[in-house]
Amino acid sequence: MESNTLRCADALIKILEYHDVKFIFGHPGEQILPFYDAMRQSQVNHILMRHEQGAAHAADGYSRASASVGVCTATAGPGAMNLVMGIATAYKDSIPIIVITGDVPTYKKGRNEFQDIDISAVFKPITLESFDIKTAEEGILALKSIFETFKYHKKGPIHLNFPKDVLEDYVDESLLGTLKDENHKQKIDHDTRKNIFKLLENSKKPLILAGAGAIWSHASDILLKFAENHSIPVATTYPGRGVISEENSLSVGMIGIRGTDAANYAGKNCDLILGLGCRFSERTIVGVGDCKIIHVNLDEEVLEGDIKIQSDIKEFLEVIIDVQIKTNKMWLLKVQEHSNRIHINTDYPDIPIKPQKAIKEILDASNDSIIVNDAGTHTTWVTLMISVKTPSGLLFSGSFGPMGYGIPAAIGAAFANPDKTVVAVVGDGDFQMTSQELATINEYDLPILVCIINNSSLRIIKQWQDRIYGKCYQVDLKNPDFIKLSQAYYIPAMKVDSPGQISSAVYKALSFKKPYLIEIVVDKNEEIPLPEVSK
Repeated sequence: MESNTLRCADALIKILEYHDVKFIFGHPGEQILPFYDAMRQSQVNHILMRHEQGAAHAADGYSRASASVGVCTATAGPGAMNLVMGIATAYKDSIPIIVITGDVPTYKKGRNEFQDIDISAVFKPITLESFDIKTAEEGILALKSIFETFKYHKKGPIHLNFPKDVLEDYVDESLLGTLKDENHKQKIDHDTRKNIFKLLENSKKPLILAGAGAIWSHASDILLKFAENHSIPVATTYPGRGVISEENSLSVGMIGIRGTDAANYAGKNCDLILGLGCRFSERTIVGVGDCKIIHVNLDEEVLEGDIKIQSDIKEFLEVIIDVQIKTNKMWLLKVQEHSNRIHINTDYPDIPIKPQKAIKEILDASNDSIIVNDAGTHTTWVTLMISVKTPSGLLFSGSFGPMGYGIPAAIGAAFANPDKTVVAVVGDGDFQMTSQELATINEYDLPILVCIINNSSLRIIKQWQDRIYGKCYQVDLKNPDFIKLSQAYYIPAMKVDSPGQISSAVYKALSFKKPYLIEIVVDKNEEIPLPEVSK
């Protein structure tokens, strides 16, 4: 080959290296091998997951924990299909992930040969875009465009499907260009800016409602400065928790269903909501009253209210940082009379351990660890009791809620934050969906503590069955010996079945800064509370 050409697979890796992609989570297979060969000679680290679903969840966890792009990869057919759960999860929560799949060579596509399936047709409904790549040039241009999309447009997974022969094809190196980012800074026209300032300046009882978009734009510092300058309370959506510390006096907590008294009081009684990177979803809107709304989001499809601005949150705040707001001095004090916490009784000294007691002890002992939630009853207890202090302090799948998210997402979070410990709180049902990723945790010696909340059932489903039908069916679990299973993966483990023992066990486990597992046996009959919204 000529010296000014390079293989498509190598060009893709060069683009990823330029954009500072440090990790790719995946599992190799025949049709993706050229890409793996290119990775082998690169600065990008491949993390070998034990299942492709785990690879997608790990890329998701990495993205959330770093507020940057996650990358996962798989081969054709079954490899690609195994990614689907994790990609759908990222799509529902607008998590920026690059998904690279290999495929059968172009001359075999559409002939129903071994592992040939229309991969892009499957991925299109669960991605922002699914590129069914036909040529090396097309693939390189598509990958280059993705990073610009993530920076200036709606977030979410984007899929690139490469036939094996396309990955092996050669292109002119000039196609890479300079790889410079284009400057697409959003402009706010004069009249809109004037209307924004007028609403802000005349507001007596403003409320900031921050969502995940404020985290993705790295706007935490400027958001806090703006709120402090004008004494404005800050509520968050569920995905926006931690954008400012919930220990801060301006934080009123989460709004809407499962929201705090303070947040829902503020939402019902404010005269203006400044919505920053949030959605006014069905779970959020129940905490919002009759008020003016300035809504800022990169996703123009979710914009609503009196003034709609498609913009990066940090850039928008830079525009309005010096506005003068006539906030009523009593407004913040009135809001602060209401609690910004959900109060849960955890004073249960008896055996079996109440799950809320177990969760409180885990959270109290976890210090500044990243908490990763899975799906089930424990998720509600964590949501209600945790105080989130940083943008990556709590990771969870909010809109899709797949069982098995916790362990692989914790792996991604550990790679994103090597100086922190990670605590994955999972149910006994969750654990058995992705328990094979204990092998990944062990191989890379990750400081992850897995806490299994064992109630020997699919408890939240059991609760719904009881309420709707008065009978339960197929929700009781005959579990394995979790301790022996963990030890089989060379991860030390212990079992706790008495209140008061959990905190010390968690402290001990986290002090090792090594993989560890704690099984906590809890009351199988305890139910989660129904959501309540303050008036």
